[in-house]
Amino acid sequence: MVNTELRPKIKKAKRVTGETLTFRNIECSDAEFILSLRTDENKSRYLSLTNNDLKEQFSWLETYAVDDSQAYFIIEFNNDPIGCVRLYDAKGDSFCWGSWILKDGRPRQAAIESALMVYAYAVDHLGFKSCHFDVRKENVGVLRFHEKFDAVRVGETNLDYFFNLSLQAIRNAQRKFSKFLPSGVTVNFI
Repeated sequence: MVNTELRPKIKKAKRVTGETLTFRNIECSDAEFILSLRTDENKSRYLSLTNNDLKEQFSWLETYAVDDSQAYFIIEFNNDPIGCVRLYDAKGDSFCWGSWILKDGRPRQAAIESALMVYAYAVDHLGFKSCHFDVRKENVGVLRFHEKFDAVRVGETNLDYFFNLSLQAIRNAQRKFSKFLPSGVTVNFI
């Protein structure tokens, strides 16, 4: 079920189901949960600044609802929201992902399974062949996480490192960590 257009496009999905987690398309009613994650002092120190303004967050989500260039998901475990993740900035056959926040108390496998779900969705269902993203230099734990996937550092600013992940590296990571997502993902498009 790969996108057969010359250039893959990011598409919203109603649900992306993995082994223990589900991504569901974000809705305006999620504004309070998203705001709580993005304004959490510990979780937000490596993110772009978000004002603690529920109306502003709601407005951003209204704009997202009609934006066909990105997919933003609530990550759920047993139907309870445990985080969020976003795919955006498609450039040729490469996509970017970020806005990845997981709340405390989540299942141990949530980080690795959700990352594998992002790659399975983007590569196996949308047709992307690579990924690009940035990580704050001070975010050592996330830097190490992406290095386990063989992400290649391709640039930097004073604040961030920029990475690329090839299709081969994605496939290698899918094999290496297959116990976390043995059957890939099931997607219900909007």
